[in-house]
Amino acid sequence: MNISEKAAYIKGLMEGMNYDTNSNEGKLFKAIANLLEDISLSILDLEDEQALTNEYLEELDMDLGELEADFYECDDDDDDCDCCDCDCDCDDCDCDDDCDCCDCDCDCEDDDDCCDFFETECPHCGEKLYVDNALDGEEIECPSCNKTFTE
Repeated sequence: MNISEKAAYIKGLMEGMNYDTNSNEGKLFKAIANLLEDISLSILDLEDEQALTNEYLEELDMDLGELEADFYECDDDDDDCDCCDCDCDCDDCDCDDDCDCCDCDCDCEDDDDCCDFFETECPHCGEKLYVDNALDGEEIECPSCNKTFTE
């Protein structure tokens, strides 16, 4: 028995007892029965909306899973992570293939193969920054203090 059926049952019991709906008690019971009916209908509407929302979320989750698989080029059958050179599962990949020649996150072996970044220090706050070589000579904004400087 769902909540709407229970509210209808209570309303039927009240009507079957032959309460005088003109008396104070009868008016009260009738108002309570009508309120229960309205609440039960609202709850049924909310349950329907929740079911639709859950279906929509499941579809979004599947679509997101497909996008992640395409983006990271991961196969469910392969335990190796294709987003880096480690042997981890892509869903749990927190690894950093740190570069041995600098503090960046590239996977080069030495300075000759190193990334297209150079290390500099913010003259205002002293924060170490890794800046793209293409920006050499241009203004650089420090992410820590938000002040600009030229290297």
